[in-house]
Amino acid sequence: MSRYVYLFFPHLLAEYATRKNPELREVPLVLASPDRGRMVVDSVNVRAFQKGIRAGMVLADCKALYPELHMVETEPGRAGKLLHALAEWCVGYTPFVAVDQDGLVLDASGCTHLWGGERGYLENIRNRLEAYGYTVRMAMADTIGTAWAAAHFGKPFHIVPPEGQREALRQLPAAALRLEPDVLARLRKLGLRHIVSFMDMPRQALRRRFGPSLSFRLDQALGQEVEWVVPIAPVEPYQERLCCAEPITTATGIAIALNRLLEALCLRLSQEAMGLRHAVFKTFRIDGNIQQIEIGTGQPSCDPAHLLRLFEHRIATLEPDLGFELFVLEASRVAPIAHEQSTIWAVSSQSDKKVAELLDRVTAKTGAGKVSRYLPVEHHWPERSIKEAAPLWEKPATAWRTNQPRPVALLPSPESIEVTAVLPDNPPMLFRHKGKLHTVAKSDGPERIEQEWWRADGNYRDYYCVEDEEGARYWVFRSGPYVKGQLQWFLHGFFA
Repeated sequence: MSRYVYLFFPHLLAEYATRKNPELREVPLVLASPDRGRMVVDSVNVRAFQKGIRAGMVLADCKALYPELHMVETEPGRAGKLLHALAEWCVGYTPFVAVDQDGLVLDASGCTHLWGGERGYLENIRNRLEAYGYTVRMAMADTIGTAWAAAHFGKPFHIVPPEGQREALRQLPAAALRLEPDVLARLRKLGLRHIVSFMDMPRQALRRRFGPSLSFRLDQALGQEVEWVVPIAPVEPYQERLCCAEPITTATGIAIALNRLLEALCLRLSQEAMGLRHAVFKTFRIDGNIQQIEIGTGQPSCDPAHLLRLFEHRIATLEPDLGFELFVLEASRVAPIAHEQSTIWAVSSQSDKKVAELLDRVTAKTGAGKVSRYLPVEHHWPERSIKEAAPLWEKPATAWRTNQPRPVALLPSPESIEVTAVLPDNPPMLFRHKGKLHTVAKSDGPERIEQEWWRADGNYRDYYCVEDEEGARYWVFRSGPYVKGQLQWFLHGFFA
C-alpha cells in the first residue's frame, strides 16, 4: 500500500530571509515583488500572519493595517531553489521526492519503519525542519490529493489512517481539492462549501454542472484516479539504504556501513545475474550536508570485497564533522554477467578476472579515463588503425600488424616539422620540432602507406624511422610528392 507525505511551508521565503538576517526574527516581515505597477506580498512570517497580513495582498494595504511592517523585496526564483534544496535534503527519508508549487511530495512507502513508525517518521522530519527555522504543516495519507488537502486545511500534523481518505476529506472545504477559482465560485453560489456536500453525488452530474476537473480531483483524492508526480531525481532500481541509530564520525564506521550495503546490493545483483559497472555512495550528515563518492569497474562485478577496495581510499575524502546519519548506495549502471562454464584448469578466465580487478583498482586511484585499452582497426592510416575499447573487455575484430615496426607512442594527429634533405625524395638530415633542432644520425625507410581505394581525401605517405645524435628515435613522414614552398614533412610518433 502506498503512503504519501505532503510537506507544506506556509512561510518559506520569509523564514529563509530570517535565517539569513536573524535581526528580523522579532519583527513582522513580508517579502514582496512588483506586479502591474504595485508591490504584492509573496510571503509573510508568523508575526505578520498574526497581524492579519496574508500572501497576495497589496503591500500598501498591509502598511495601512500595520505601519511598522518590515518589507524585503523577493529574490526572483528563490522559492523554487529553496524547495529543490529541501527536496534534496528529504532524500535522506525516501528516494522519491517531488517538488510541488508550495511544498514537497514524499513517497514514504516502506520507509517509516526505519524511524519506528509513521508518527516517528513525521516527527523526525518536523523537528529537524523546525530546528532549521522552517514552519511546516505535514500530512500522511494513501493518496497525494488527500495528503495535500490535510496539510493545507487540516491539522498541522495529520496522519490519515490507511483507506481513511474519504472520512478525512468530509469536513474539509472544497478548496482542499485544488480546484480552479471559477469552479469554487460556482460551488459557493450553490452552498456546496465543504466536500461532504457533494462527495456522494453522481460523478456524471458533477461533470455536467462543474466540468471534468471537480470529479477528477475528487477521484484523485479518493484513490480512484492515478496522480503522477515527477521526482527530482529518478529512483535507481538498484539501491540500498542504511540508517544509523547514532551519528557515524569515523572512517572505520563508514567502511563498516559501506560493507553492509555492498553485501546487500551484491546479493541482489547476483540473484539477478547482474554485475555492477558504476556505483555512487551517498552520505547524509546530520546538519543537512550531502556528500558522495563513486567508483566504476571495467567488467560487471558483484564481489563486495573487490568493490570495497575500490571505495576504501576515497573514504578519507568524506568529512563527517558532527556525523553521518544515513548512507545510500546506488548502482547507477549495471550489466549482465556472462556465466562461463567451470573447467578443471580455468586459467584464462581466472587470469582475465584478476587483470580486470587490477585495472579497476588502478582506475580508482588514478581517476576515470586514465586507463585505456586499444584495439586494431582495419584502416591504413596509422591514426585510424586503432580505437579505444569500450567496454574494456571488448574483443578485437582483427589482429595487430607485426610485419613492420611501429612507435610505442603515436600522436593523435601528425605535427608539422621543418626538414632539410639532400634531395626531396631522400630521408631527412635535419629536422626542427617545436623549436628544437635534431640532427639525424641514422634512418630507415621509406615505407609507403596509402589510403583505402575508396577514400581520396589525402596524399600517400612515405614513413621513415630516424634516430638523432642523442639516440632518440622518431617516426616521420613526407606527405605526397614534393611541392616547392609547402610543408610536406610531419612527425607522427616516438619509438622507445
